[in-house]
Amino acid sequence: MNTLQRKQILRKNIPLLIMFMPIMAYYLIFKLIPLGGLVIAFKSYNLADGIWGSPWVGWRNFEYLFHNEQTVRVIRNTFTLSLLNIFVGFPVPLFLAIMLNEVRKMWYKKFVQTFVFLPHFLNWIIVGGIVITIFSLESSLINHWMDQWFHTTFPFLYNEASWIAIFVASGIWKNAGWSAIIYLAALSSIDPSLYEAANLDGANKGKQIWHITLPGIRPTIIILFILSMGQMMEVGFDHVYVLQNAVVSNVSEVISTWNYKVGLHGTQFSLATTMGFFESVVGFVFVLSVNWISRKHGEGLW
Repeated sequence: MNTLQRKQILRKNIPLLIMFMPIMAYYLIFKLIPLGGLVIAFKSYNLADGIWGSPWVGWRNFEYLFHNEQTVRVIRNTFTLSLLNIFVGFPVPLFLAIMLNEVRKMWYKKFVQTFVFLPHFLNWIIVGGIVITIFSLESSLINHWMDQWFHTTFPFLYNEASWIAIFVASGIWKNAGWSAIIYLAALSSIDPSLYEAANLDGANKGKQIWHITLPGIRPTIIILFILSMGQMMEVGFDHVYVLQNAVVSNVSEVISTWNYKVGLHGTQFSLATTMGFFESVVGFVFVLSVNWISRKHGEGLW
């Protein structure tokens, strides 16, 4: 390719490059440049001395994290809730997309799509308010019915096991519909003649889904799973913060809420940065590991 051809290709792609510039600026300003602040994790940072003037402490902050009972519990809670979000919540959008793909009445399909996609556009404050309205001890709908029928109530949001179940279920309810869009787009690329041939051979819907639908969208499933593993240690701040309370803090305190309380409220910026650094490294390792396993089976993100 000569210089003239390169210039022609560049000129043709100028509109795309202009559209890409805000994205590049976002990652440069908010993702790459802040990486320099990770040095705080190895210092006893204070505002008076600044980043470079604060005393160097080496690995002391990391030693504190892994030898402190509270921080170990925070890491354990984050890991547990993340695993539940991924392995319980990950199949739901796939199942939802397959079911919607099988619906033949368009008006009903559009109604269901709108109903399940809508929660994604609600703020976690609104979703949290809905959850509390349904499950709170004092004035919830469920406890009101239980009191009328069985003359008893149950502290759903104050019991550790039920709090975890509500946390995972509310996350699935909010995000499953939006994630299903990606699978629906992948399903649209499957050749319909494959289903017609399978139907002529006597394959029922279950066999068609198992032998045609799932293999047809396998690359999409693997890519989304790899990306989800990158969020292994990222439970999310809003979701936890609006639902947690002091009674279930043993299972609800996660890295994001701990960083908020210790870093911003407690001004212990070095510890908060150390915890965030650890969270990012674990996510990076999980992405590399899952991608390596996927490549062994002929699929992978890169």
